Amino acid sequence: MIDAKTLLATRRSVSIPALREPGPSEAELNEILTAASRVPDHGKLAPWRFILFRGVAAPALGKALADLAETREGPLSEARRAYEEARFTRAPLVIGVVSTAKPHFKIPEWEQVLSAGAATMNLIHAAHARGFAANWITEWVAYDEEAKRLMGVAAEEKVVGFVYVGTPSEVPSDRPRPDLSAVVSDAPMPVVA
Repeated sequence: MIDAKTLLATRRSVSIPALREPGPSEAELNEILTAASRVPDHGKLAPWRFILFRGVAAPALGKALADLAETREGPLSEARRAYEEARFTRAPLVIGVVSTAKPHFKIPEWEQVLSAGAATMNLIHAAHARGFAANWITEWVAYDEEAKRLMGVAAEEKVVGFVYVGTPSEVPSDRPRPDLSAVVSDAPMPVVA
Protein backbone atom coordinates (compact mmCIF):
# COMPACT_ATOMS: atom_id res chain seq x y z
CA MET A 1 0.00 0.00 0.00
CA ILE A 2 1.00 3.60 -0.60
CA ASP A 3 1.95 5.81 2.35
CA ALA A 4 -0.52 8.67 2.96
CA LYS A 5 1.76 11.49 1.81
CA THR A 6 2.50 9.77 -1.51
CA LEU A 7 -1.14 8.74 -1.88
CA LEU A 8 -2.41 12.31 -1.64
CA ALA A 9 0.35 13.67 -3.87
CA THR A 10 -0.08 11.09 -6.64
CA ARG A 11 -3.82 10.53 -6.91
CA ARG A 12 -5.06 11.28 -10.43
CA SER A 13 -8.28 10.68 -12.26
CA VAL A 14 -7.71 8.12 -14.99
CA SER A 15 -9.84 8.23 -18.13
CA ILE A 16 -12.54 5.59 -18.10
CA PRO A 17 -11.30 3.87 -21.31
CA ALA A 18 -7.93 3.37 -19.55
CA LEU A 19 -9.51 1.41 -16.66
CA ARG A 20 -9.02 -2.31 -17.25
CA GLU A 21 -9.34 -5.62 -15.45
CA PRO A 22 -8.68 -6.63 -12.84
CA GLY A 23 -10.99 -4.69 -10.63
CA PRO A 24 -11.01 -5.09 -6.87
CA SER A 25 -11.59 -8.53 -5.41
CA GLU A 26 -14.43 -8.89 -2.93
CA ALA A 27 -11.98 -8.54 -0.03
CA GLU A 28 -10.40 -5.43 -1.59
CA LEU A 29 -13.83 -3.96 -2.35
CA ASN A 30 -14.86 -4.50 1.26
CA GLU A 31 -11.71 -2.69 2.42
CA ILE A 32 -12.34 0.16 -0.05
CA LEU A 33 -15.96 0.61 1.03
CA THR A 34 -15.02 0.41 4.71
CA ALA A 35 -12.44 3.16 4.19
CA ALA A 36 -14.96 5.19 2.17
CA SER A 37 -17.30 5.09 5.15
CA ARG A 38 -14.72 6.60 7.54
CA VAL A 39 -15.63 10.22 6.96
CA PRO A 40 -16.83 13.16 9.04
CA ASP A 41 -20.46 12.40 9.77
CA HIS A 42 -22.03 14.82 12.26
CA GLY A 43 -24.65 12.88 14.21
CA LYS A 44 -23.49 9.47 12.94
CA LEU A 45 -26.27 9.48 10.33
CA ALA A 46 -24.37 7.77 7.48
CA PRO A 47 -26.22 10.06 5.05
CA TRP A 48 -25.01 8.20 1.96
CA ARG A 49 -25.04 4.76 0.45
CA PHE A 50 -23.24 2.85 -2.29
CA ILE A 51 -24.68 1.00 -5.31
CA LEU A 52 -22.43 -1.53 -7.03
CA PHE A 53 -22.97 -1.70 -10.79
CA ARG A 54 -21.53 -5.03 -11.86
CA GLY A 55 -22.45 -8.48 -13.13
CA VAL A 56 -25.52 -8.99 -15.31
CA ALA A 57 -27.27 -5.92 -13.89
CA ALA A 58 -24.69 -3.53 -15.39
CA PRO A 59 -25.42 -4.17 -19.10
CA ALA A 60 -29.15 -4.56 -18.42
CA LEU A 61 -29.24 -1.12 -16.80
CA GLY A 62 -27.26 0.32 -19.69
CA LYS A 63 -29.82 -0.98 -22.15
CA ALA A 64 -32.70 0.37 -20.05
CA LEU A 65 -31.00 3.79 -19.88
CA ALA A 66 -30.39 3.78 -23.64
CA ASP A 67 -34.09 3.04 -24.16
CA LEU A 68 -34.98 5.87 -21.78
CA ALA A 69 -32.70 8.28 -23.65
CA GLU A 70 -34.36 7.26 -26.89
CA THR A 71 -37.86 7.93 -25.55
CA ARG A 72 -36.68 11.42 -24.54
CA GLU A 73 -34.57 12.30 -27.59
CA GLY A 74 -35.90 10.20 -30.44
CA PRO A 75 -33.82 7.61 -32.29
CA LEU A 76 -30.25 7.48 -31.02
CA SER A 77 -27.28 7.22 -33.29
CA GLU A 78 -25.52 3.88 -33.26
CA ALA A 79 -22.59 5.42 -31.36
CA ARG A 80 -24.82 7.06 -28.76
CA ARG A 81 -26.79 3.85 -28.19
CA ALA A 82 -23.56 1.89 -27.75
CA TYR A 83 -22.28 4.52 -25.32
CA GLU A 84 -25.42 4.37 -23.18
CA GLU A 85 -25.63 0.57 -23.27
CA ALA A 86 -22.00 0.33 -22.11
CA ARG A 87 -22.50 2.98 -19.38
CA PHE A 88 -21.82 0.59 -16.46
CA THR A 89 -19.50 -1.82 -18.25
CA ARG A 90 -16.76 0.64 -19.30
CA ALA A 91 -14.70 -0.28 -16.22
CA PRO A 92 -14.43 -3.46 -14.15
CA LEU A 93 -16.53 -1.85 -11.40
CA VAL A 94 -18.77 1.19 -11.13
CA ILE A 95 -19.81 2.38 -7.68
CA GLY A 96 -22.70 4.80 -7.42
CA VAL A 97 -22.57 7.09 -4.39
CA VAL A 98 -25.97 8.34 -3.28
CA SER A 99 -26.70 11.13 -0.82
CA THR A 100 -29.54 10.23 1.52
CA ALA A 101 -29.49 13.63 3.23
CA LYS A 102 -32.78 14.71 4.74
CA PRO A 103 -34.06 17.29 7.22
CA HIS A 104 -32.83 16.69 10.74
CA PHE A 105 -33.56 18.61 13.92
CA LYS A 106 -29.87 19.17 14.59
CA ILE A 107 -27.74 18.29 11.54
CA PRO A 108 -28.04 20.62 8.52
CA GLU A 109 -28.67 18.85 5.22
CA TRP A 110 -25.65 20.63 3.75
CA GLU A 111 -23.37 18.87 6.27
CA GLN A 112 -24.93 15.56 5.29
CA VAL A 113 -24.29 16.26 1.59
CA LEU A 114 -20.68 17.19 2.35
CA SER A 115 -20.29 13.87 4.18
CA ALA A 116 -21.43 12.05 1.02
CA GLY A 117 -18.84 13.97 -1.01
CA ALA A 118 -16.19 13.04 1.54
CA ALA A 119 -17.24 9.37 1.28
CA THR A 120 -16.79 9.59 -2.49
CA MET A 121 -13.30 11.05 -2.18
CA ASN A 122 -12.34 8.48 0.46
CA LEU A 123 -13.53 5.76 -1.91
CA ILE A 124 -11.25 7.12 -4.64
CA HIS A 125 -8.27 7.39 -2.26
CA ALA A 126 -8.90 3.88 -0.93
CA ALA A 127 -8.93 2.47 -4.47
CA HIS A 128 -5.71 4.34 -5.30
CA ALA A 129 -4.05 3.06 -2.11
CA ARG A 130 -4.67 -0.50 -3.35
CA GLY A 131 -3.17 0.12 -6.79
CA PHE A 132 -6.40 0.81 -8.64
CA ALA A 133 -7.40 3.97 -10.46
CA ALA A 134 -10.74 5.73 -10.51
CA ASN A 135 -12.78 8.38 -12.25
CA TRP A 136 -15.72 10.25 -10.66
CA ILE A 137 -18.44 11.39 -13.08
CA THR A 138 -22.15 12.17 -13.06
CA GLU A 139 -23.68 12.73 -16.54
CA TRP A 140 -27.40 13.01 -17.29
CA VAL A 141 -28.41 9.80 -15.51
CA ALA A 142 -27.48 11.35 -12.16
CA TYR A 143 -30.11 14.07 -12.58
CA ASP A 144 -32.94 12.34 -14.43
CA GLU A 145 -35.69 11.11 -12.12
CA GLU A 146 -36.66 8.12 -14.28
CA ALA A 147 -33.01 7.13 -14.71
CA LYS A 148 -32.55 7.37 -10.95
CA ARG A 149 -35.57 5.09 -10.44
CA LEU A 150 -34.16 2.51 -12.87
CA MET A 151 -30.88 2.53 -10.90
CA GLY A 152 -32.62 2.05 -7.53
CA VAL A 153 -32.24 5.67 -6.37
CA ALA A 154 -35.26 7.10 -4.55
CA ALA A 155 -36.80 10.39 -5.66
CA GLU A 156 -35.67 12.14 -2.46
CA GLU A 157 -32.08 10.92 -2.87
CA LYS A 158 -29.38 12.57 -4.99
CA VAL A 159 -26.63 10.90 -6.98
CA VAL A 160 -23.27 12.23 -5.80
CA GLY A 161 -21.55 10.45 -8.66
CA PHE A 162 -20.44 7.25 -10.26
CA VAL A 163 -16.90 6.12 -9.47
CA TYR A 164 -15.43 3.95 -12.22
CA VAL A 165 -12.71 1.68 -10.77
CA GLY A 166 -10.14 -0.52 -12.47
CA THR A 167 -6.48 -1.14 -13.07
CA PRO A 168 -4.89 1.72 -15.01
CA SER A 169 -3.62 0.67 -18.45
CA GLU A 170 -1.43 3.76 -18.64
CA VAL A 171 0.45 6.00 -16.25
CA PRO A 172 -1.89 8.90 -15.60
CA SER A 173 -0.58 12.29 -16.59
CA ASP A 174 -0.91 15.18 -14.21
CA ARG A 175 -2.93 18.23 -15.03
CA PRO A 176 -2.34 21.81 -13.97
CA ARG A 177 -3.41 22.43 -10.40
CA PRO A 178 -4.48 25.79 -9.00
CA ASP A 179 -1.79 28.15 -7.81
CA LEU A 180 -2.20 28.30 -4.03
CA SER A 181 -2.07 32.10 -4.09
CA ALA A 182 -5.29 32.04 -6.11
CA VAL A 183 -7.20 29.81 -3.67
CA VAL A 184 -5.75 30.60 -0.22
CA SER A 185 -6.25 33.77 1.79
CA ASP A 186 -6.02 34.90 5.38
CA ALA A 187 -9.24 35.78 7.17
CA PRO A 188 -9.91 39.53 7.08
CA MET A 189 -9.89 41.72 10.13
CA PRO A 190 -13.48 42.52 11.10
CA VAL A 191 -14.72 45.93 10.10
CA VAL A 192 -16.52 47.57 12.98
CA ALA A 193 -18.98 50.27 12.01
